[in-house]
Amino acid sequence: MTATAPKTLRDWIALTFVTGIGSRTAALLLDRFGSPANCFDAGRAALESAGLKRESIDAIKSAEPFERAEREIETLTGLGATAITLEDDHYPALLRETYDPPIVLYCLGDLARALSRPAVAVVGSRRCSTYGKNVAEMLARDLASRGVTIISGLARGIDTAAHRGAIAGRGLTVAVMGTGLDELYPKENQKLSLQVREQGALVTEFPTSTPPVSQNFPFRNRVISGLALGVLVVEGAERSGSLITARMAYEQGRDVFAVPGNITSSKSFGPNYLIKDGAKLVQTWRDVVEEFPLDMKSAILASEMEEKSASQMSFDEVALTDAEKKILRMIKPDEPAHIDWLIEKSGLATGELMSALLNLEMTDRIRQLPGKKFARKL
Repeated sequence: MTATAPKTLRDWIALTFVTGIGSRTAALLLDRFGSPANCFDAGRAALESAGLKRESIDAIKSAEPFERAEREIETLTGLGATAITLEDDHYPALLRETYDPPIVLYCLGDLARALSRPAVAVVGSRRCSTYGKNVAEMLARDLASRGVTIISGLARGIDTAAHRGAIAGRGLTVAVMGTGLDELYPKENQKLSLQVREQGALVTEFPTSTPPVSQNFPFRNRVISGLALGVLVVEGAERSGSLITARMAYEQGRDVFAVPGNITSSKSFGPNYLIKDGAKLVQTWRDVVEEFPLDMKSAILASEMEEKSASQMSFDEVALTDAEKKILRMIKPDEPAHIDWLIEKSGLATGELMSALLNLEMTDRIRQLPGKKFARKL
């Protein structure tokens, strides 16, 4: 298989615009007729025997799908985006193996490069806790810095933390969108989306101008899990998209990982339930890598040993002042500490405290949160 020719690409995209034809129906038609062009050339009786309803047959026999496909190609060209069809060599191999892969993917960035490495999806609650955000960013950073591509959904909360962690780890990341490439959601992730594009790719099965409607996101979730070797759930309520993604991962034969959470928190229901159901409990990046195929695992662990032996001084060995050590012990990863509380409890002069906080922030040990609060980084 090679890259799809322009005219043939129009046929593939046109098929996605036919009323009543989703990825599963398209796959059945392709199995029966061999190509999108043959689907359009087939007679009404043949299409009816393939299970299509009259509305879909009327649509497939009209000029509208081709007209929309031509406009879509023109828009994609203007965005600098590419369309990858199921027959392309660059179509993600793991996703192709699933039972209902999208027949066309739209992409900004270098998806092939990002997926040339082992990939893990990191998902979780949009309304995550400080603990969840810290853990997601830490694990994504640690995995990405060791050559693992991080897949997530560009949503608020855990998804955003996962992408940021991968970028901080100078690794690769892929954001799977539930909208068209020109309909960024949420809007506040505009800058993040540009960083993802530079260090990986934005990808979607939805054509341009597709808004962020709720029914799109379960479809998006199956692509997230389909691109990855496994799915890591950090936080998620009882009825959450992250649990849907985990269920899809099981159905696709992927590994499922989960970070345990506080049993009194509703956000911990998802990962704790998954662990009871057999998901692997994750505390560090090693817990994920240990489940990789042997060749991938061996390469990552061997590289880790070389880097460790070459290192002269670890992060924890960098000297801290007594004041910095004291403040670091007081600040927790899951309980943000307010500046007034730190002044009261530390017994340090305000100037000394502020200097210690600044140095801890500059050495990436703590983060400042809105409202003059501080949380420890993991």
